[in-house]
Amino acid sequence: MLEPYEVYAKGVTEWEALDEIKYICSPNQMLWSLIYRKLKGNRGNTMITIYESERLFKLLRDKNNRQTLTGQNFTFDLQSQEIIQDNRQHKYKGRKDDINILPRLIRKYRDKKAFEPHLQAYIVQNIGRNTNQSLDKSLLNGLSFEWLGNEVSCGVGMQRIDVMLSLIIKENTRIVLPIELKSVEASPDNTIQIQRYVDWLEQYYIPNRISDIQPVLISKKIANKISEKYKKVIESFDQFNKKNNQCMPIKYIEYELDGDNLEFQEISY
Repeated sequence: MLEPYEVYAKGVTEWEALDEIKYICSPNQMLWSLIYRKLKGNRGNTMITIYESERLFKLLRDKNNRQTLTGQNFTFDLQSQEIIQDNRQHKYKGRKDDINILPRLIRKYRDKKAFEPHLQAYIVQNIGRNTNQSLDKSLLNGLSFEWLGNEVSCGVGMQRIDVMLSLIIKENTRIVLPIELKSVEASPDNTIQIQRYVDWLEQYYIPNRISDIQPVLISKKIANKISEKYKKVIESFDQFNKKNNQCMPIKYIEYELDGDNLEFQEISY
């Protein structure tokens, strides 16, 4: 069941949220997730960061003189163009059955077909739920996350971070993990995409929410660890880490199919 955290009568217009820059001191304080959404022109859910949600809440509080609505049921009044209390309870009548992405992922894995969207959905659905301990161990290392996003927009070229986590180490100490996913074995050019993620985070995310950056690559297991291909992958990691000493070294995680389950393992290199 979805329940509202806070309900305000008056909404904030796109102009107020995206175009009004009276109190914006730096471009990185703008709501870029929503700006990227407008540039692409797509409908649907959009991942926004914690600092973006905090700014939106401030805009809502200011417009409504910090007055929230009380009650359990609400509706939108067309005449006043405001949200109002409602005595009726509106029940959701759509699809409610659980979605298990793993069987489809396994079928594509065995048929040697691309399955990155399925892998992304599986990780977002299961991370931190203790349903795949190898996944939790390799990504979380015992830490809890404060934010989870997938398809996180990070540029006007419509680049997107496959999965992103913000982990809490202790109060006011965090790690943000931009995660690149591959349905195939790792290759040296994977660091090109990871570099774009790190560059964007340093300029747009970190100034708003101070965090360490831990780039992550999750890809299919390379069985032969003495092959030239594996050596070139590790060389690309070393070059990236040397160039980006302001962030943590790339965390390299491999997965393989073990029966009817995915097993994840962090690889030391």
